[in-house]
Parts: sequence; structure tokens; C-alpha cells
Amino acid sequence: MTLPGLAASLLVALAALGGCGAYVDSRADRAERAAEAEFPPLGKFVTVNGQRVHYVEAGRGPDLILIHGASGSTRDFSFDFIDRVKDRYRVIAFDRPGLGYTDRISDAFSGARNTAAETPQQQAAFLKAAADQLGVRRPVVLGHSYGGAVAMAWALDHDPAAVVIVAGATEPWPGSLGLLYGVTGSALGGATVVPLITAFASETQVETALKGIFQPNPVPEGYLEYIGGPLTLRRETFRANARQVNSLRPHVVEMSARYPDLRLPLEIVHGLADDVVPAEIHSEVLVTQVPDANLVRVKDVGHMPHHVVPTIVTDAIDRAAARAGLR
Repeated sequence: MTLPGLAASLLVALAALGGCGAYVDSRADRAERAAEAEFPPLGKFVTVNGQRVHYVEAGRGPDLILIHGASGSTRDFSFDFIDRVKDRYRVIAFDRPGLGYTDRISDAFSGARNTAAETPQQQAAFLKAAADQLGVRRPVVLGHSYGGAVAMAWALDHDPAAVVIVAGATEPWPGSLGLLYGVTGSALGGATVVPLITAFASETQVETALKGIFQPNPVPEGYLEYIGGPLTLRRETFRANARQVNSLRPHVVEMSARYPDLRLPLEIVHGLADDVVPAEIHSEVLVTQVPDANLVRVKDVGHMPHHVVPTIVTDAIDRAAARAGLR
């Protein structure tokens, strides 16, 4: 979740707090400890190349991998979506690298001033290695939002049985990502502004961000209390998210040139009221590029179809699995 309007006010605060770095860091330390105490890991861990990968697993049946979007974690799926499919799939939801409780792919991506970020292809390979350790074979891979790019990288490089894209960021887009991503993804902003966000962002600002992500639909009851917004505000997590999003576009440029080579069932679900990842820029293009793609357009739904119209998404999963011969 991004915090609209927060960057400018925190830049002002940074000027006012010049020389108070120790105070900011101390307050950020307390906020991070509190976040991890209130929202502990819900699943288990495997280790890939010395780095921990957090996952939540439930159910039995064909393998279904769930990959969350920007600023998210497994909690987005474990809120209630996993319960909708665990009766007929073995469901594994991963925290992406640097988010939730999964480590960065390597220490080469860590550090307050380090602007390097894992590509969708690197993330897909990392999570595929974790899935291999769990005995996953020919999965249906679902990606939401940024996770859609990771799911498409999985499709291009790792031969899943089928892919489901939900409001996925899969295509190049025009324009910039806005002030907050630009500032917090930079070396200076990562070292100075991000600690301010960790230290001082309020629950009201998190709630406002969630409302913006769900609009024009309401945030589900209990979602704010469950999702673990403060986990996203931890310094390393916030930096990882900002830098992954900032660096995404050139990778989807390269990936999208390869989409016509895909030969697998692809189901796409996109809300027509989505102004976070607009359907006309992403899914409407993707469906023309992949020979075996099917797009379900959902009127009056924004960026979170798996919460607002979950049956449409579970139907897409079932179609993908059936088309792949898994059901």
C-alpha cells in the first residue's frame, strides 16, 4: 500500500528534524518491533541460497501458487481467499523477496542507500526454488498486481501448468509512478525519508491508503486490522517495495516481447474501475499477446477483485486448472 500525499509532508518533516537521526531511528526501531509482535509470521519457512522464504500452505489437490502485489504479503491471501480454494487445491502463498517475512534474494540488495532491486524474473526463480523444495509440480500460478509480473516471469521461464493474472502489472505503462516512489526508491530518500515514514506514519494514513487501493469498492470488514500494514512500513520492507516498483517497467518491456511465445492456459481477471493498474494499459493488451488467453472484465470493480468478486477469481482458477488437465 502506498501512502498518497505522505511524501511531501515527510520531506518537510525531514528538514525540521535535521540532526535528529538518532531519535528517528529509535522511534522506527520501536515501530518495527511492535509491528512484528502484532503481526507475526503465519506460516513456515524454507531456505533458498541461505535466504529465508516465508509461505502459508493449506488444502489438498493440484498445486496453486499465490503471489501478492506491491506492499503486500501472504496476509492479503490468508485473510479469506485461501479458504475459498483450499477444498480443492494445495494452496501455497509466498511472501515475495523483501516483503512480509521473506528475505531479499541476496544481501546484494540490502542497505539504506542501495537502489538495486530484484527483477520479476529473479523473484520468480527464487520462489520457484522454494516451491521445488515443497514438492510443487505443474502448479497454477496466480499473481495479483505486481505479482502479475512475477507470475508472467514464472510462465516465461519455468513452465507452470497455467497462469491466472488478477489486476496484473504486466505491460509497459506511460508516465511516472509519482513522488512517493521516486523519493523513497532513491538512495537519499531510502536513507532519510523512509525512516521518517516508519517512525511517524499513522494508522489513519494506512487506512487512507487502503481505501485508495480498494476504491470504488469498500475495504472488507476486518481487513485493516488483519493485513499488517505496519509490516509494510518497516524500513527494509518499504525500501524493497519502492525499488522493485521503480525498476519494474524495463523488465515488463522485455518480458512482453516474449508473451506471444507462451503456450499455456492464461486466465485474466481485471476490474474496469481499476485506476491503480488500469485494465486498458495492461490486461487488454496482454490478452491480445498470449494465444491461449481469456480475459474477464469486471464492471464497477477496482484493484482488488479477489476480495470484491472472489467467485469470479476462483472460477478463473478452476478454468485454468481444467484447461491444463489438472481437474
